Amino acid sequence: MILAINTATIRFGLALLDEDETVLAEYLIAPGKKNFKNFMPSIHSFLTTSKVDIQALEAIIVAVGPGSFTGLRVGLATAKGMAQGLQIPIIGVPTLEAMASQLPFTIYPICPMIDSRKEEVFTALFRWGDNHKMVRMKEDMSLKILNLTSIVNEATLFIGNNFSHQGDRVKEIFGHKARLAPAHLWTLKASAIGSLGMKRLLENDFDDLQELVPSYLRHPDIRPNPFQLLTDTKNTLLWDN
Repeated sequence: MILAINTATIRFGLALLDEDETVLAEYLIAPGKKNFKNFMPSIHSFLTTSKVDIQALEAIIVAVGPGSFTGLRVGLATAKGMAQGLQIPIIGVPTLEAMASQLPFTIYPICPMIDSRKEEVFTALFRWGDNHKMVRMKEDMSLKILNLTSIVNEATLFIGNNFSHQGDRVKEIFGHKARLAPAHLWTLKASAIGSLGMKRLLENDFDDLQELVPSYLRHPDIRPNPFQLLTDTKNTLLWDN
């Protein structure tokens, strides 16, 4: 049994999967904008409600981004701590690939999207190929939603994390070329993270606990300090405002 963790999106999720990728239990939590304070209590509640002894976990599979910077840090730190404490493998899964995998059996290219910042999205492009294997057509990137036209030039199936906003914008930009996934699928599920990671687990393809890091794709929105730091004659710190 594995525990899958998604904190790359504001609606974070947890899932328990068996070795055949059967979903045994799943949580989807919407704690509010940029608020992950309920994450650890949610894990405890999830395992307790599911009647799972934490010692029964065989691996931790976690979303590594792109996505919410705070969420990725919280999720990965928790996953690493659990994996180290339980002495079990950890596997990181790309967020956009997992989101695209929620739309199997389509003939269209798949364009997953996660809000990045104002009018920007994290995105990539995938297509289902032979033997039902998903093929990456474009690497993960962050760009203005208007600039999706630089990677999408044919009828494409879109999925994201904000149906009401992203869906409308995509229809405005692409018109009849835009195929929107059903609204209820516009949420990244932890079970999708777990399913992709399970394939690697069965091949003993684990990540190094120390080297696994979040995929941010861009610099955080940290503004420079507007006040110059000064010192007086006694080397006491002063703020020049």
